[in-house]
Amino acid sequence: MPTALRWVLYPIVLIVGLAAIALAMVAVVLSLAYPNLPSLEILTDYRPKVPLRVYTADGYLIGEFGEERRAVVSIEDVPAIMKQAILAAEDERFYQHGGVDSLGVLRALFANVVGGGKRQGASTITQQVAKNFFLSSEKTYTRKLYEALLAFKIEHNLSKDEIFELYINQIFLGQRAYGFAAAAQTYFGKPLANLTIAEAAMLAGLPKAPSADNPVARPKRARIRQQYVLRRMNELGFITDEQQQAALDQALVIKRDTSEVRIHAEYVTEMARQIAAERFPEDVYTRGLRVYTTILKKDQDAAYASLRRGVLDYDRRHGYRGAEAYTDIGQIRSDQEEALDEVLQDFQDAEDLHPAVVLQADTKKVVAYRRGGEIVTLSGDGLKFAARMIDDKAPPNKRLRRGAIIRIQEDDNKQDWRIVQLPEVEAAFLAADPRDGAIRALVGGFDFNRNKFNHATQAWRQPGSSFKPFIYSAAFEKGFSPSSVVNDEPISFPATVTGSQAWEPKNYDGKYEGPMRLRRALARSKNMVSIRLLQASGVRFVQDYVTRFGFEAAKHPPYLTMALGAGSVTPWEMVAGYAVFANGGYLIRPYIVSQIQDDKKQVLAQAAPTTAGDQRLQAIDPRNAFLMDSMLRDVTIYGTGARASATLKRRDLAGKTGTTNDYVDAWFCGYQQTVVGCSWIGFDQPKNLGRGETGGSAALPTWIGYMAKVLRDVPESFLPAPDGIVSLAVPDRGKGPALELFYRENAPAAIEPVAPPDDSTQPVD
Repeated sequence: MPTALRWVLYPIVLIVGLAAIALAMVAVVLSLAYPNLPSLEILTDYRPKVPLRVYTADGYLIGEFGEERRAVVSIEDVPAIMKQAILAAEDERFYQHGGVDSLGVLRALFANVVGGGKRQGASTITQQVAKNFFLSSEKTYTRKLYEALLAFKIEHNLSKDEIFELYINQIFLGQRAYGFAAAAQTYFGKPLANLTIAEAAMLAGLPKAPSADNPVARPKRARIRQQYVLRRMNELGFITDEQQQAALDQALVIKRDTSEVRIHAEYVTEMARQIAAERFPEDVYTRGLRVYTTILKKDQDAAYASLRRGVLDYDRRHGYRGAEAYTDIGQIRSDQEEALDEVLQDFQDAEDLHPAVVLQADTKKVVAYRRGGEIVTLSGDGLKFAARMIDDKAPPNKRLRRGAIIRIQEDDNKQDWRIVQLPEVEAAFLAADPRDGAIRALVGGFDFNRNKFNHATQAWRQPGSSFKPFIYSAAFEKGFSPSSVVNDEPISFPATVTGSQAWEPKNYDGKYEGPMRLRRALARSKNMVSIRLLQASGVRFVQDYVTRFGFEAAKHPPYLTMALGAGSVTPWEMVAGYAVFANGGYLIRPYIVSQIQDDKKQVLAQAAPTTAGDQRLQAIDPRNAFLMDSMLRDVTIYGTGARASATLKRRDLAGKTGTTNDYVDAWFCGYQQTVVGCSWIGFDQPKNLGRGETGGSAALPTWIGYMAKVLRDVPESFLPAPDGIVSLAVPDRGKGPALELFYRENAPAAIEPVAPPDDSTQPVD
């Protein structure tokens, strides 16, 4: 063989040999690795981790629990513009290649060589699916080989649309959002179908660096990526030049608070979560359970706003306590946002009560920095509440000065700022349908993020005079009637009677009216009458009788102090108790979860509520409920709760105020025929609310605020009189005869008139 020919053939043979060896090695690797690739069952039977979601009865999302925000969609429901944006950003040849894009690999290699380093990747959508489901994110040749092999296997077993659907639902897009449907809600608060071109391009740009470069964490970086996606969409013919320019010009509104929840029902969602977790403990946060509660959006919004207003009004009545805390801001300037934001990082917003650090303060104005870079100047009315803590004479540990942490709030017109403070007092409100016990609204405290203790269900407190209706109801079973006369005069008891120490109870106003009818005594919340009534009825009998309303006998010891509400109740119990009067005598069981569904909306659990009218649930004589209803309506018309009827301009409201000893707890529990509600206010560590802070002044406003909203279009309605009730004319405090109600068998032949006391005495409790 000529020498020249050898020099030509040897290199060729060498190259061919090396190629053959390489192919043989690849074949060996493939023969060994391919059979050991994982099963694709996880893809063919796709079951993503879908969080537990909690809804109102009328379908509004109020809570979500799980590590991943996810909303699974089928490929048919993904709008074309979203698909095109993803393809432009991630894999334009997805529908042409077989899992690994050889042209894309060559293009990336060329770009990297020319660019002098790694600048482009070449992973296809199929490879990303393989990586997300089966592989780690380590950057090694072995992992890339397995990724390619898995991509081929996936392409061999699934259609292109099936692969694309997996990618769209599985990919992580920042802010705990997995999948593009969840991301659309997280960043824009809208479903995929409603996205604009600009929004779709923004989302399509996220997979490259979802945690670091999303529009919440780094909006400028996200914007640059969006512009790239729009340019690629235009180059690929998905959008026109005009559409590209319009998308570039669109100002995107990004949700800074990435929570989907717009309704304040945190205590409700926590109750629902606990119920679901108890029923389905294994996979409660990953299988996509849907928990439907009984609350209604309108009612919940009204309850939350009313309780918040009631607490803040109470707090303002008791004055400003001074700076929340102090921090050394040294020489930090007002334009050094990052440093000032760090100062505020331990102080969270409480809805519209925003933390701010004082930069400058004098009696004329306070300049403060609010998280996010806003400089707020407060003056005039905005300083009134805190005025005494700005003066040099204020206590040094409370005075507003540079470095003080304060709370600010927009005024009612949303045009200026004022100084406020976080309330120390707590409160609870809940409302239910008295016909079946469905909870329509529940607020367990002022701020769930600050105090997760649910005062509506967990706070055992003394009910005070709000417990008196149950004492009166028991007395009716012993032959008393609304016109029965009981003496309102001072009384005292030795320790042997009370079970503890000698007792000399008093009326709240310190005034006594002498003999008076029970109807008037309840309306004016006369303690002496309630005590004598309990004594005459028998404390053991009454202790047993109140269990008919759902109360625990052990929580109400059989002593005369029970007449003044010295036992222990929760607002939840009180709602159930008052519902008996509202629905004609039936004990209903309040409930807050109506149904639990799986991710396919199949019902897994269903509530079976008790219903008024079921004779098996008859707690008290319907006639008893009718008498109590008429007397409790008088409380709201001319008694201690008269503010209710005067404000709401209705005569079908019924209820009772309650104030415990030393003004520790304030209550108002009441109802209209369609809704029963209970309001409570007090401190977690029981202490005096302040003189004059009775149920009528501290708790009733919250109840009124709620009822004003939910009864706006509800006509007046009243309990129908049951059989066995008779109405007789009786003397009315020297004003002539008035109609009064009696059990037929207890109706008297004649009634002696009672001398009227001085009408100037105003009801207190």
